[in-house]
Amino acid sequence: MSKVLLFVFLTWLTGNPFIAIIVLLVILYALDRRFVGLTPSFMKPLRRSSQLRKLKRHIALAPNDTSSKQEAARILIEKKKYREALEMLEPMERMLEDSAEYWDDLGLCCLELGQLERGEAAIHKALEINPRVKYGAPYLRLASYYSKNNREKALAYIASFQDIQSSSCEAFERLAAIYKLMDRKQDTAEAIEEGLRVYRALPRYKKRTERKWAIRLLIKRIAG
Repeated sequence: MSKVLLFVFLTWLTGNPFIAIIVLLVILYALDRRFVGLTPSFMKPLRRSSQLRKLKRHIALAPNDTSSKQEAARILIEKKKYREALEMLEPMERMLEDSAEYWDDLGLCCLELGQLERGEAAIHKALEINPRVKYGAPYLRLASYYSKNNREKALAYIASFQDIQSSSCEAFERLAAIYKLMDRKQDTAEAIEEGLRVYRALPRYKKRTERKWAIRLLIKRIAG
């Protein structure tokens, strides 16, 4: 009802319903970005591309700067340019052989490029170095990949994840999605409810970062 009244007010103010719709959408987008975060950021891809260009220029001048190469590879992964990221990561294996983050990034690229065995081996190496790397996300990633063709393996990875992570709404949202792929309705519902319970128990400052995942869980609950 409030949105309808706002639309009527904006139409009266601008004298044009189409402009009013645009203004209303901009307001809703700004509110979502400020308080929720469900909609994508229009500025983030631009900032990411700008940072990548700067890193590439720097790397051209300082080809031995491993940290800059690793950062550039992570931006490429965010942009889903997995082959280019892999080409940047592979030569750094000897220098970063003790980095769990490196092996997980390498494994992710391999998985996305269809190199399943190599990807899984790399992620396992990351977990051997640090079982809590990236808050357990590698376990969920492997569970997602195996959820359709090897359910026992998927469940084993989920169990490993649950051993180290129990307070992330994002994690439970991803967990519910995996269970849904496996057609495990009861487990899906329980993951949703546990994620929402976690959100309710969070301190106020933490709820800001977890709110969008809680809303996604709520949508999953409503959709059944």
